[in-house]
Amino acid sequence: MTDQTQANIALTEAPDTWWQRIYDFFPGLALAALIAMASQFIADNSQVPAMLMALVIGLMLNFLSQVPRCKPGIAYGAKPVLRIGVALLGARISFEMVTGLGLPTVLLIAGAVFATIAFGLLTARLAGFQYRFGFLSAGAVAICGASAAIAIAAVLPRDERSEDRLVFTIVGVTVLSTVAMIAYPPVTQFFGLNDYVAGVFLGATIHDVAQVVGAGFSLSNEAGETATLVKLLRVSMLAPIVIGAALIIRVVSASRDQNDATSGTRPPLMPGFVVVFILLAAINSFFAVPPILTQIAATLSGWLLLLAIAAVGLKTRLGDVVKVGKPAAALLIAQTLFIAIFFGLGLHALGIIAL
Repeated sequence: MTDQTQANIALTEAPDTWWQRIYDFFPGLALAALIAMASQFIADNSQVPAMLMALVIGLMLNFLSQVPRCKPGIAYGAKPVLRIGVALLGARISFEMVTGLGLPTVLLIAGAVFATIAFGLLTARLAGFQYRFGFLSAGAVAICGASAAIAIAAVLPRDERSEDRLVFTIVGVTVLSTVAMIAYPPVTQFFGLNDYVAGVFLGATIHDVAQVVGAGFSLSNEAGETATLVKLLRVSMLAPIVIGAALIIRVVSASRDQNDATSGTRPPLMPGFVVVFILLAAINSFFAVPPILTQIAATLSGWLLLLAIAAVGLKTRLGDVVKVGKPAAALLIAQTLFIAIFFGLGLHALGIIAL
């Protein structure tokens, strides 16, 4: 067979291969997209977070993940689509947001994030959990809820319980974030915080962006805008923490933690979605990006994450999630209380609030 004949055959087969992949992925992705749209509709007409609804519906329809036609698309939605959604979060970040808050507040926010992660790792060890769950749960609480859990899970070594830990963490932080959205605004009023300080507190202590926005704007426009700004600053810490985690895991894998590290695959040193996250944040910081493009990226990110969470729910059996147990729930609650108390005491130390 000549080279030209082989080239012609390759060109003929390429479209078939491409269409075959679309054919394989479409049913599962369409199912996840349908769940995402239904979840968003419910969220728009109730107080239930869309992320939580997508997970719950996905878990209820888990039996569909056993349908051969749905499996490839669900698997694709639960991993590649999920990472694309996280990467696009970078378009919402800019260095300009740091200067607007002042150095003491920025340092306190960063300190609260790192302290919460350290607290989570320590308490997880004391409770008998591996570092994977401690870092996953504490990172979700400290940074940005479900999105952070997704990003952190992508760099952790995988084992047979990885999906269960991720789903449990997403459900836990979403529920706790919703509770905080309802409970924290009255707390800020009880302590007599003005709208700006209340917004800083809400943005620094509530896990998910949507609940931060809901809590802040329930007080005033100033509180809502400030809370959103602070929350986005926490989101901006996602990339350095994920990169740092990947480096540490590699060092641990090569030295004293060989037994635990070999139970899962080694994560990449610099995940591609983190690189895209950083690039988008840098572009948004140094160039005059039209607001419409930033809005499109943010909207697309939200829908992709919602679709991905639906796919993760479809892949997961509810019984496996429940097995994570009460100690894991107690750990999440402890981390949530820790970041709120730590940040409140930090504001008091700075003389911003009086207790």
